[in-house]
Parts: sequence; structure tokens; C-alpha cells
Amino acid sequence: MLARSFALFSAALAEFQGKTEVKILEGDIRDVTFLHRACQGISLVIHTASIIDTLGLVEKQLLWEVNVTGTQLLLEACVRCNIQHFIYTSTIEVTGPNCKGDPIFNGDEDTAYESVSKFPYAQSKRLAEDSVLKADGQVLKDGGTLMTCALRSMYIFGEGCPFLLGHLDKCLLNRNVYLRFSRKEALVNPVYVGNIAWAHVQAARALQDPQKAKHIRGQFYYISDDTPHMSYADLNYELTRDLGFGIEPQLPMPLTVLYYFSLLLEIVSFLLRPFVRYIPSTNRHLVTLLNTPFTFSYRKARNDFGYVPRYTWEEAKQSTGQWIASMVPQRRLYLKSKAA
Repeated sequence: MLARSFALFSAALAEFQGKTEVKILEGDIRDVTFLHRACQGISLVIHTASIIDTLGLVEKQLLWEVNVTGTQLLLEACVRCNIQHFIYTSTIEVTGPNCKGDPIFNGDEDTAYESVSKFPYAQSKRLAEDSVLKADGQVLKDGGTLMTCALRSMYIFGEGCPFLLGHLDKCLLNRNVYLRFSRKEALVNPVYVGNIAWAHVQAARALQDPQKAKHIRGQFYYISDDTPHMSYADLNYELTRDLGFGIEPQLPMPLTVLYYFSLLLEIVSFLLRPFVRYIPSTNRHLVTLLNTPFTFSYRKARNDFGYVPRYTWEEAKQSTGQWIASMVPQRRLYLKSKAA
């Protein structure tokens, strides 16, 4: 449920290992008492906790309670506890792609785009981000000022990524050949987990610097790195082709047919709702998301708070590939036991 949180936490923790005392509190972001306790004696919050849901597996009410209301409660806790600095981990999905699949090539924060996504996860992250940015300038209990910003991350890959494991399982079941779920020309620019974690550290330092803070307060930033632009399916292949894995050359059916097939599955899900909860393995939103060219520059983040990727594509590819290789025997045993 909080895969993004744990991945970012692990990457950031490695940076300060042996230098900083870390205290871990486990609780519910909807619990006001817990939030008040967690916010005692700190000066900055990096809010990464959210439910990530691309298939509609999570009830909309729970999604809203955690992603939207939880964010608002955390902001209120910061005001009560006099925490001046707040960074929100947002997502590229608050921008799009929209339901028409309009592409963006090397966009930035000023790129005009008609974003009309009705998918619950994207909506919840958009509302949460809006709450964070609008909270900038709010007066704290002690008379200080709350300063906020949001980092819109591209798709995050790296060690510990649950999505990579899901695709790996399907690959192993398909005789070590990755399923092609996105067109080769549907270029995106994923970001390595170590680099998105580093962007948070750099943004935090800038937000606490009076001169730099005035430029980034109340702003959102796209965070990518120097990972080559490629489709989501080709990213899986690039990370593991040295292991001998292959990838299917084309989609299982023409894109238009796949889109309407997903619509049919959604209709079936709707008709069955009074009797059984059936969640299709795909939907129109996911087909559009995976097959729309959608790339963004990190130029503004570099200019405003000095973000420069810490890890090269080759380093990210090697680390992630080694982690996937270490997981292959375990996943084979898991799939074998599941089939037994």
C-alpha cells in the first residue's frame, strides 16, 4: 500500500546511514493523535505516504481518506506543531495523460495540457497536491509561516519496486519473455528511486534557505533524470535483458481493439457489481496511461533548487538489474508453490 513511501525512505536512509539517528513511528495517517505525536520536535515534513492504485482495486472512500483527507490532516498537524517546511511527493498522473491520450514531449511546468482524468487515484493525488500548495503561507500556531512545495515524480523504478516484481512474475510465466503492454513509440521518462529521493533532499535544503525558499514556495516540480526515453514495457526489458529475458515484439492486439476490450471488461465489472466484486486486469485509463508518449524535463527543479540526478542511467540500470536477478529464484519458487 505504501510502496512509494518505503522505496523513498530506504533510498534516503542510505544517504545518512551512520550519521543521523532515525526514529521510526508506525501509525495511520488518518489518526490525528498519531500525527500530532509524530510531528513533535521536527522542522520539516516529507510526505510520501499514499495508496497507489492503477486498477481500481481500492475502494474510492479509502483512497480519499488516505490520499486526500490524510494529507489535509497532516498539514493541520504541521500548523499545530509549528512545522515550517512541507514537501509533498506528487505524481505525473496529476497531469495526465488525459482520456484522449494527448501526448507531451519534453514538457515542463508551463506546458498547457487539458487534464480531465476521472480515475480515482489521479484525482486523489491532484486534490492532495492542491491542498499542499494552497497551504503555503498559512500562519502557524506560534505565528510562523508554513512553506510548501510538491515534487511530481515520473514512474519510479529501482530496488524494491513492486511493479517490477509484478511484471517479472508474468515474464517468468511466459517463458522468460516480457509481455508487451505498451507500444514501443509510447515514450516516457521513468526516474530512478535514488534520484527522486535525492531531489527531496535538495528541495528540503532549499526550502530551509531563506533566499532559495522564495523561489520554490507554493510551486510544483517535475522530477525525472537521465534515464533514456522509452516505453514502460521496454524499461522492463532494458533492466533485465542481460539476464537473458526477451520481450514480445508487439501488443497482444491492436491498440484500438485493446482499448474497447478494456471497456468491455469495465462493463462486465459494472454489471456484476451487485453480485460479486470483479476487478479487470486492465481498464481504459491504464491502456491510455501505458500507451501515450509523455515526457518531462527537470530543468525548472535544476534552476530553482539545484536538482541534479545523483545516479547515472548505467548505475541505476546496474543496481536495479542486480536486485531483479537476486529476486528471480525467489519468484520462481513463489510461482511454483502458487501453481501447486
